[in-house]
Amino acid sequence: MFTRLLTRVSAGIAIAGFSMAAVAADITGAGASFPYPIYAKWAAAYNKETGNRVNYQSIGSGGGQQQIIAKTVDFGASDDPMKAQDLEKNNLFQFPAIVGGTVPVVNVAGIEPGQLKLSGPVLADIFLGKIKKWDDPAIAKLNEGLKLPSASIIVVHRSDGSGTTFGWTNYLSKVSPEWKDTVGEGKAVKWPTGQGGKGNEGVAAYVRQLKNSIGYVEYAYAKQNKLAWTQLQNKDGQFVQPSVETFSAAAANADWKSAPGMGVILTDEPGADSWPVTSASFILVHKAQDKPESAKEVLAFFDWAFKNGDEMAIELDYVPMPDEVVAQIHEGWKNEIKAADGAAIWK
Repeated sequence: MFTRLLTRVSAGIAIAGFSMAAVAADITGAGASFPYPIYAKWAAAYNKETGNRVNYQSIGSGGGQQQIIAKTVDFGASDDPMKAQDLEKNNLFQFPAIVGGTVPVVNVAGIEPGQLKLSGPVLADIFLGKIKKWDDPAIAKLNEGLKLPSASIIVVHRSDGSGTTFGWTNYLSKVSPEWKDTVGEGKAVKWPTGQGGKGNEGVAAYVRQLKNSIGYVEYAYAKQNKLAWTQLQNKDGQFVQPSVETFSAAAANADWKSAPGMGVILTDEPGADSWPVTSASFILVHKAQDKPESAKEVLAFFDWAFKNGDEMAIELDYVPMPDEVVAQIHEGWKNEIKAADGAAIWK
């Protein structure tokens, strides 16, 4: 299914900037910065085609969860899937909208995008503050023939509650027992070293400015900011580059039906072509709707995106949801999301 999606790329779509805050919004959403580039692109195209407007604010997954619970937005977005008990407690419906990859990015003189090789354990030791220099033997061993400076590594991480951080720390917990025992996973953790940037935007900006730095961002931010991403060694021992193909490989065996709220975790998946830090991004809406017309418009927007947004997603190196998953999402909309009188919002 994912292979089929890759054939639907259209070379005629350009990456365009879009200031969503500059227009009045028919519906509002807030949350994860990970999917912001594609949500912005979808919103611009949707507005052009339908005249309807979507105001999505990139504030981090933690903020997105808080705002949808408080009903200050029409939909929330999170890369950290909400647990079953929290979905039930807040009467929320969750569904995946897109799949993408988080990549290490570096600012080291002479290192080009995709040139440096890193492994999970080495990454964990860098973010633990144990590996302090770029020419450390552990890094040099993975990069024979590559000139590495004897310079101190500056670690950059997220400062806000972040689904990207959840995926990153979930991965590091899987590949490093020490990371799992001392730091663990979550949208926010107690970082052993480094400095924080707000959002994928903030981390990308810091890495771009600070020589000899390393951070982690969604792949579209790395490309748009012309940052040097690294190769990563995956669970099968292969060094892979981030791409739609390697994100698709990681997601190929996802069992969306068995996970509560379709909250599949896609880090450290097996497969020779799998990117190790792949994740889905999720949308949250209330099951009982005080504003059924706004809720219907939220669903209409994502329905439009599922039907019309695949090429735009692939252009930005995201993986669209497969048709069978979209069918499952539609079924959930029909059965779970209701107006105050019990009438279905989506028919």
